[in-house]
Parts: sequence; structure tokens; C-alpha cells
Amino acid sequence: MPVISAPHAFNESQLYVDLRSIFGRALYLKCEGFNFAGSIKLKAAVEMVENAERDGLLTPDSIMVESSSGNLGVALSVIAASKGYRFLCVTDSRCNLSTRLLIEALGSEVHIISDLDANGGFLGARIEYVRGLCASDERYVWLSQYTNPGNWQAHYRRTAPEIARQFPRLDVLFVGAGTTGTLMGCARYFREWHRPVRIVAVDSVGSVIFGGKPGRRMIPGLGMSMRPPLLDESYVDEVLQVEEADTIRACHRLARSGFLFGGSTGTIVSGAMDWMARNEDRDITAVAIAPDLGERYLDTIYQTNWLQDLYGDQVLGPDEVTGPRGTEPAPRTTGPNS
Repeated sequence: MPVISAPHAFNESQLYVDLRSIFGRALYLKCEGFNFAGSIKLKAAVEMVENAERDGLLTPDSIMVESSSGNLGVALSVIAASKGYRFLCVTDSRCNLSTRLLIEALGSEVHIISDLDANGGFLGARIEYVRGLCASDERYVWLSQYTNPGNWQAHYRRTAPEIARQFPRLDVLFVGAGTTGTLMGCARYFREWHRPVRIVAVDSVGSVIFGGKPGRRMIPGLGMSMRPPLLDESYVDEVLQVEEADTIRACHRLARSGFLFGGSTGTIVSGAMDWMARNEDRDITAVAIAPDLGERYLDTIYQTNWLQDLYGDQVLGPDEVTGPRGTEPAPRTTGPNS
């Protein structure tokens, strides 16, 4: 039984879900949500903070600041609370309410950007706000997950070796693309491995990471409205883009089997299952990375009114809706979460 004194000292790394019984295809889902930050972002947060401390960038007077759609903000809040730092998370209106409340409960601050940038997203506006803060007060320390090599190094040193130990005959790895820290760390590791592994990046339709056309994206986690500085496409063998409606269907299908995952996982699983359907003649060992769990999405992708307002009444079939079987959907209500 592990005994810890710091919340970031615990991170379950050996749990996989075999999705064969749910989707009919052998895909092993690496579950990264079982830590006190609730997501894979804890690994990158620890790496970046410890590097900044080692380089003398963080002092007792420092105020950490980061642009985040949610999960990294929670991870940095956990570490800040443990180490005694102040932290300001700059996010946007797509960030789940429960995530914002969690960051504040941990003693950190949240600033919400509501104006779109030139690419029709929030990222550019978030980054400009952070830059303005840093220029106005030298106490602010921006870890910059978008450019910080610690982001991908955390997964090169930890996530990829964890997978390699469990699956020494790995053939295909499906990794979601956001800042591309997880993608680049895993891809670099397996490029040096003893056998070839096909690296398949999974992105959201509307993201411009791989040159796609910008569009509306309402589910935080994957995708970006700019090309990630960390990305080196030479390490990526294939790119899949998934519609948000398919993300939602995959999430609800998993939930109907008792596995409540976040939106990023739904995107990755949907893309992976489509890829495997097109390559079903191959006998392969395939793994996908699930970045987080689903509790923080209860007021969005698992909320009937939110789904219907954004994606229409038919986004889910009668067998895909979560909740008690044989009951009518809850009536629409008005309020801040409608």
C-alpha cells in the first residue's frame, strides 16, 4: 500500500481497460485519470514545475500562470497547493464549470477569456493575456505548456515506458493531439524502440494542428486553434480527425458499460475504432491513451440539454443515451448550465 505526503507522488500507471466486450475490437485503453489531479496532465505539470525549480525560475514569491482548457490547470493547482505557490489559471468559456470550481477549491485563481481570437478559438487570446501579465509583473512565471520541452519529456520518461513494459509486442499506439506533449513524448520513445510501432494521432474536426480547417469545437481537451510548437510531424505515421458527435457517442457507449471517461477519451476511442475497422484483417496489438475520467463532463457531454442545444435531438440514438433505461429524457430547464 503506497503511503504519500505529497498529492503528486501518487499516479496509477498500470491500469488498462480491454474494450473488446464493448466495441468488439481488441483495443487496450491506458487509464491516466487515477491520481489527485484526475488526468494525464499531472505528469507534465510535475516535470515542468520541477524543471523550473531546478533552473531557479520559481521562488517563494513567484506566481505560476498557465493557459489551460482545464486539466493542466487542475494539475498545477494540486502542485501549487502542495508546494505553497500561488497559481493563476487562464482558461476560456468552454472550460467545464466543475473544473473551474475544483481549481478554486484547491486555492488557485481562475481568469476566464470570453473573446475569440483571429482563428475563431480562444487560445490566442489566452496566450496574449498571459504575456501581458508576465510583462506587467516579474513575479509571474509562465511555464508555457505549448513550448516547454518538459511537456513531452514527461511522457518520454514515464508514459511510453509504462506502455512498453506492459505490451512488449505493441504494434499501434493511438494518442490524442492537443499541445502534442503526450504525442511527441511517446512517438520519440517508440521511434527508438526495438520494434516498429505505428503512431496514430487523433485530433478533433475543427482543430488546425495538422493543417485542418478551423471550426467550432465545444469539447475541451484535444485540438488547438494554432499549430503546436512542440509538434514534429515526422514522428507521426497517421492522423485521424473525429467529429464531436462521434466523440459524444463513444463516451456514452462507454458509460453504458460503466466506464465514465472524458471527452478526449471519447475522441481517441472513436478514431481508434474507425481505424481498426478499416484494418481488421491485421492481427495487431493496439493501445490507446485515455487522458482523464468523466466526472468533470457531467454538465456537458453527459447532460441532455447541453447535447441537444449544441448537436440536436438526434446526436444520440435511444440505445446510446446514458441514464435509466426506459425513461424519458429530463425536461429542459433554464439556468446558467442550460
